Amino acid sequence: MHKAKIRLAYRIMIDNTSTFMWDKYVWEDTFKEYLMQNQQFNSKENTKNTFRELLTENEKAIQLHYLVGIAANGYVEQLKGNFHRVTDVLGNNYFPFVNYQLDIINTDITNISKHKIGITFFSPVLTLIDIIEGNYLVSKNCEAINGLETLMFPVQSHLSICYYQKNTYHDYF
Repeated sequence: MHKAKIRLAYRIMIDNTSTFMWDKYVWEDTFKEYLMQNQQFNSKENTKNTFRELLTENEKAIQLHYLVGIAANGYVEQLKGNFHRVTDVLGNNYFPFVNYQLDIINTDITNISKHKIGITFFSPVLTLIDIIEGNYLVSKNCEAINGLETLMFPVQSHLSICYYQKNTYHDYF
C-alpha cells in the first residue's frame, strides 16, 4: 500500500573548504554576484560588510538570497535534474530534482573566505511506499496500475521529507 505522496529535499552547504569543482565555481560566482547585488541594499554612508549585518539594517536585503541564487542557475542546469552525490542503495539512480533554492548562510564583502551558501534541491512528487531498514522506498510514478518501479534512498543527514500528503482510503483503489 502507498502511504503518501512526498517531496524530498536535499541540502548542501558550500564554502571555501568545498572540494568539488562544481561547488567551487558556484561559490566563486555567487560571491561575485553578491558583491554586485548587495550595493542595492547597502548604505554608502554606513556600509555593512556581512550579510547578517546588512539584514539587520535593511530587511529588503532578504531578496539577496534569490538574486544571488540566479548566479547558480547555469550550474544547476548542468546537473540535468539529477544530483549525483546522492544515489539510491544500488548506486544506480541519482537524487531527482525539479527545482532548487539557494540561501546565503553568511558572506563578507571584504573576505571571500567567509562566503558560505546553502543549496536545497527538491524532488518531484514521489510515492512513499514505506521506510525499510533506514531507507525511503519511493516511486517516481504516482499512479499505480499494475505495480510500481521503485527506488530506495538511504535516510541520511541533509535529506528530508519536505512535503507529505497522506493517502486517503479511496487513493488505495
